[in-house]
Amino acid sequence: MELTVLERLILLRILPARGNLTTMKITHDLQNEAGFSEKELTDLDFVAEEGSLKWNTPPDSGKQIDAGSNVKAVVCEQLRKLDDKELLETQHLSLCEKFGYDGS
Repeated sequence: MELTVLERLILLRILPARGNLTTMKITHDLQNEAGFSEKELTDLDFVAEEGSLKWNTPPDSGKQIDAGSNVKAVVCEQLRKLDDKELLETQHLSLCEKFGYDGS
């Protein structure tokens, strides 16, 4: 699945910090895969301004990640937790769509 820069940043923010061994291995691999390389950081030129993060968006800034059933289960569980606490925001909607979370 292809994720935009914003989707990758949001995904990295919602991944669990704690869990069982399997969840932590999946989370670790996903952090490495969705994270940003040195070249990307240079190309994107991230700048923190007035409490927000801005960046250049090169035409090829989307990134393919492997989103098998285990990855989708971990991400959907995190989205469900946000949903249960009524903490989902509009910025989460594209991740909900891409990972197949429908609120059920």
